[in-house]
Amino acid sequence: MSEFPTLQDLVWAARQKLPSAVWEFVTFGTESETTVRRNRHSLDSVAFINRVMRDVSEVDTTTSLLGVKLRIPVVFAPVGSIALLDPGGALTAAKVAEEFEIMHVVSGFADPGYKAVAEGIKDKSRIVYALHPRAEQPFLDDLVDGVKEAGYKAITFVSEGAYYSRRERDLMSGLATKSKRSRTYASYLQQMRDERAAGKTASKEGLLGTMITWEMLERVKSRSGLPLILKGVTNAQDARLAMEHGVDVIYVSNHGGRSLDHARGTIQSLPDVVDAVKGKADIIVDGGFVRGSDVLKAIAMGAKAVSMGRMQSWALAAAGSAGLTRMLEILEEEIIVSMGLLGVTKLSQLNRDYVTPTHPVTQPHPLSAFPVVMERIAKE
Repeated sequence: MSEFPTLQDLVWAARQKLPSAVWEFVTFGTESETTVRRNRHSLDSVAFINRVMRDVSEVDTTTSLLGVKLRIPVVFAPVGSIALLDPGGALTAAKVAEEFEIMHVVSGFADPGYKAVAEGIKDKSRIVYALHPRAEQPFLDDLVDGVKEAGYKAITFVSEGAYYSRRERDLMSGLATKSKRSRTYASYLQQMRDERAAGKTASKEGLLGTMITWEMLERVKSRSGLPLILKGVTNAQDARLAMEHGVDVIYVSNHGGRSLDHARGTIQSLPDVVDAVKGKADIIVDGGFVRGSDVLKAIAMGAKAVSMGRMQSWALAAAGSAGLTRMLEILEEEIIVSMGLLGVTKLSQLNRDYVTPTHPVTQPHPLSAFPVVMERIAKE
């Protein structure tokens, strides 16, 4: 894979290969895209404090999540329209995750479907199902039973997606994605009001995602018997509630800036969640993480692993499974080098003593971690 010596080469290849509407879908976010940029800005607002004169001749990048050993502290985030990037969709990503010994969170919207993904790999401990409650999905109990029967390691509740956000670039380009809605929420709400006025039981067809509750979470955990990951936690209050309701892993996420606009960057939220959990559950985080150095910032601030969606998508679009594998190889190399230069040999040695607030040196942008790509785009 010498044609991809850096992550920037993968991103640039994705830029060259993807139709403009799909490129924008992958790269940008909701409404004003403030949250997308804030994710990057908050990562760039953290500086390292390194230690020297230590023996760093051997560096161990491994960790574990839900008892599963990870080669590097990275997992693949759920990408609903992943088949827009590669014909194999989520199965391609799951196979790479299995081979590289990380984990893949499989979106409930992703082709070729959760059953086909599970059937296509041997090590089922490497796959987690991401539950997006929607009216068009099977009845919740049947869905949970199917996921358990398929052999998934755990279930992730995608709580931050209660409403499908207004992704204006997609609306303007007319891009059709797996989770795109054919009607506005306002029309659903008006239908409910009209039905109530007529003395009918108001249908919540099309609004099922808005009904994600702690009771639903407990029901899924009880029925499945599987570990439960709660995605979308961004504050201490919800982190504490999650612990009270038996959540096994807290997943700090603002949906990569594709849900609520004007939210905090996730690495800003991470310390609050870590302090609230008090070591009683593992923590995953996503949101703008694209570099090995980004991963180590999260680990130093208390995360167990970092989930990547955009970087996964760019690499998959660049060169399919080979691109994804190459992405992980480069991330591993970046992590090893950064750990050695920080003066640590194990991820467990990292803590908040190794990071400090700072002022970013670049304007925040989803691509600002890739200066060469930005320069090339500017010349187009």
